[in-house]
Amino acid sequence: MATPASSSLRGRLPQLNGAGIILPFTAVALLLLVGLPLLYVILQAVFPGWSRGQLGGAFTLFAPTLSDPALLRLLGNTLRLGVAVVVVCALLAIPLGALRALARVPGGAAWDLIFLVPFMIPPYIAALSWMLTLQPRGYAEQLLGLNASGFLFSFSGIVLVMTLNVFPVVYFAVSRTMLSVGGRYAAAARVNGAGSWRTLWRITLPLSTPGIAASLLLVFALTIEEFGTPATLGAQAGFPVLVTGIHQRFSDWPIDIPGAAVLSLLLVLLAMVAFYLQHWLVTRRSYVSQTGKPAQAERAELGPWKWPALFFFSLVALAAVAVPILAVLATAFTATLSGGLSWENLSLRHFEALLSNRGGAVQALSTSLGLAIGAALLTGVLGALTGYLVVRTRIRGKGVLDLLSLLPNTMPGIVVAVGLILAWNQSWWPIQVYNTGAMLLLAYACLLLPYPVRYASAAFRQMSESLEAAARVCGAGFFTTFHRILLPALAPSLIVAMLLVFAIASRELVASLMVAPAGMRTVSTFVFGQFEQGSPGVGMAMSAVAIFTTTALLVALTAFSRGRLPIAD
Repeated sequence: MATPASSSLRGRLPQLNGAGIILPFTAVALLLLVGLPLLYVILQAVFPGWSRGQLGGAFTLFAPTLSDPALLRLLGNTLRLGVAVVVVCALLAIPLGALRALARVPGGAAWDLIFLVPFMIPPYIAALSWMLTLQPRGYAEQLLGLNASGFLFSFSGIVLVMTLNVFPVVYFAVSRTMLSVGGRYAAAARVNGAGSWRTLWRITLPLSTPGIAASLLLVFALTIEEFGTPATLGAQAGFPVLVTGIHQRFSDWPIDIPGAAVLSLLLVLLAMVAFYLQHWLVTRRSYVSQTGKPAQAERAELGPWKWPALFFFSLVALAAVAVPILAVLATAFTATLSGGLSWENLSLRHFEALLSNRGGAVQALSTSLGLAIGAALLTGVLGALTGYLVVRTRIRGKGVLDLLSLLPNTMPGIVVAVGLILAWNQSWWPIQVYNTGAMLLLAYACLLLPYPVRYASAAFRQMSESLEAAARVCGAGFFTTFHRILLPALAPSLIVAMLLVFAIASRELVASLMVAPAGMRTVSTFVFGQFEQGSPGVGMAMSAVAIFTTTALLVALTAFSRGRLPIAD
């Protein structure tokens, strides 16, 4: 018989049900994966002597750091670059997206697929491709007599290359948003006598403002945390930014850990502001435009204007997709750069070098594939558990779990790398993961965790709770219900998210450069190393393998998800 004291004790202890069992595991995993790196960056920035075990001089580094003209230049360049890319993206992608949404552009679905390809070209490979195209004796000079190296290695050139890499974010947001708001309300305006232009300016554009603004803020966040393009083009243009400044403090002697931590904190704050504004815009109530069954959008006929529209789409596709892909293939299939574009110089020797494992190519490819599979499995399990706890339970602290799981959205890759180095470079850890491949796995999993969490949360919200109630009535416990009822319904969304994690992790650059142990190479560090050693052909052969592998995966992913790919939403 239970006594009053034992009943009171049971009331204070957490119930050992399904959520009570998986909660501690999920919480510890998220704290180690996400919370710990960010905590160490903050501690290192606040206490300059933290890495030496000293707690004195709190906040003494902020004033001299923030007033240092060199660091102010890094911050100013970062903001200037982010704003410029946002402006050029708006000028380029908003007209493209509006045309795609409101008019019958020939080959509309094909343009959507083509404009997904820039996502599959890693930014550093795109930058290297433009270098090979526009440099003296580059492909443009050989074919057209055009040498534009002066433009490429300038602020304008960096802005253009970065814009061509991220403009699809705005294109898809604008086209999808205008497609949803431009149907019923635009038709109502036209019934009341408004012309096409008046409907566009007074109805469609104002209702699309949140989607457009949110996508531009996302572009700003992606730009300020991008490392590959500033590292390749910015270094030669004399245009340092915060991410290259952080990398320099960790790679050049003497290593400046406190300075890198302060810069990392500044970068996180900038990214957080951008993501907060994006979230605020997306969740505003006053812009709800669909209250019932979606209306079938009626696209306008372009008539003779379809040819200028096609020229516009083709020009952007040529610059964003064709030039980088052709430069990669041209470099990969020519024996030597000095031999130029000629049939005599055509060769498979760079691919043969890959197959013969020159420079550890096979190991780099297998390492990237292994780490990408590991990151997909780890984030898939954590994403499913976190999504279940956040959506289907009423436990205390689930808001903290949700925050931890989405926090990597505001943490640039280089900040995650710095945090992991500071956190795991401690001798008191019972298991040493610093300077091992596990550091790369932790970095990839931390950066890409939000994808499975968002997909799993959305899937759980679509499932009726009556499914679990019916299972409990039939005597099924938590694990049986999760395994037999919830997991099969969750699987399609979770597999899509895991494939996306695999595709991105297989060619990640900045974390790989910072935390990869000596002697371990991934696809991205292999490509970077080949260019540094003067073997761009082998590097581009590896790039071609990576790009076409991930693009094939993207096509399968799109078909499997039936358009539910988050980057295309």
